[in-house]
Amino acid sequence: MRTDNLLEGLREVLWGWHVLALILAAGVLFTWNSGFFQVRRVGMWLKIALGMDAAPRKHGGVTRFQAISTALAGSIGTGNIVGVAAAITAGGPGAIFWMWVSALLGMMTVFAENYLAAGRQGGPLSYIQSAGKWGKWLALVYAAGCCLSSLGMGNMVQMNALASACRDLGLPGKAVAAAMGLTVFFVARGGLRLAVKITEKLVPFMTILFFAASLGVLWVHRDRLPQALASIFQGAFSLRAGMGGAVGMLAAVKAGVSRGVFTNEAGLGSSAFAYQGIQGETPTRLGCMGIFQVFADTIVMCTVTGLCILCGFAPGLEGAELTFYAYQSALGDWGRWAVSACTALFALATVVAWCCYGKEGLAYLGGGRWKWAYPAAAGLAAGVGCLTPLRAAFQLGDALNGLMALPNIFALLYLSRKVLAEDGPPLLRGDSHN
Repeated sequence: MRTDNLLEGLREVLWGWHVLALILAAGVLFTWNSGFFQVRRVGMWLKIALGMDAAPRKHGGVTRFQAISTALAGSIGTGNIVGVAAAITAGGPGAIFWMWVSALLGMMTVFAENYLAAGRQGGPLSYIQSAGKWGKWLALVYAAGCCLSSLGMGNMVQMNALASACRDLGLPGKAVAAAMGLTVFFVARGGLRLAVKITEKLVPFMTILFFAASLGVLWVHRDRLPQALASIFQGAFSLRAGMGGAVGMLAAVKAGVSRGVFTNEAGLGSSAFAYQGIQGETPTRLGCMGIFQVFADTIVMCTVTGLCILCGFAPGLEGAELTFYAYQSALGDWGRWAVSACTALFALATVVAWCCYGKEGLAYLGGGRWKWAYPAAAGLAAGVGCLTPLRAAFQLGDALNGLMALPNIFALLYLSRKVLAEDGPPLLRGDSHN
């Protein structure tokens, strides 16, 4: 009980309303001052992200597809399955609406992160340390938060969900913990070049498998879809129960925003690590790829998961079990196997990406001297995460996210004029040229 209270207190300090409000404020700032670019230029950023434009490319380095796959691997994790279920459990169906809101605003936050980090080594660390006289201290806090968060949210939380999925498939927990510990150790040693080779193959496969199962669930429950959609909007704004209703609405807002950021990582700056190896892309184009990342992760995938859960909802269940039940109730054992496999694959993809991020953070803290220690720490965290209770894993993951979010948001607000200035990104000024 004491440990649970300690983790909850730490989460409230580092991931409470004040932090979520700062993240939303940054999204509002970039959204409003760009004239709602993410809405106004939806066709343009989709073309850029999907490679449908005719802009020239340089050869060498990380390809655009590899970078987007790695960024999506980092964000499309168990938050899209377990996180959505946790949001609905904590805030009701209305939490899905507030996930949409956080994603809409977060699109421009990620745009700013990628724009400011373009052409620099060190991803978000490169622009955070340039944020005024406190920049170097903010960068040190961010690097520590990135390293710890990669072991917590990017590793232990993911491995916890993976272990749950593997147990559902009949695999022994301790054996899974040992196997995952070794796997993560060797992946962490491989660095970004190994990560992009894994994620460019893993992300398309796991996405297709997830959508095939999800569309099957929605087809079986198609008569419940209108009611599920209605419950999202009713739960988001319902005050019919007086003070109790207001508390419920606030719970929906907090759960939706918190889980939304947890899954799409807007405000954490992490995706900028994935794009730092791309050559031949302008800062504005890299920002557009970030918008697509948030759109695909939260607007598309989290919505699909949420609708599947609401259509086959089972009171009394939480986390992965709530999602597993929704798929099994519609598709039988095949549905439960499919969503278990997706959970394991999503978790593995996220760990692969976050190992690269955490390694960068540790390298910054140690001046490039401590990289050797990270693979061992990552392997140990993976094994422990497989055996950690779900609630504790999420509490720790949220708290460590705050260590990244706070210095990153302060830096984004300080440097916002570089993104929104009159001589800034042409696309934000309404120019149709790249």
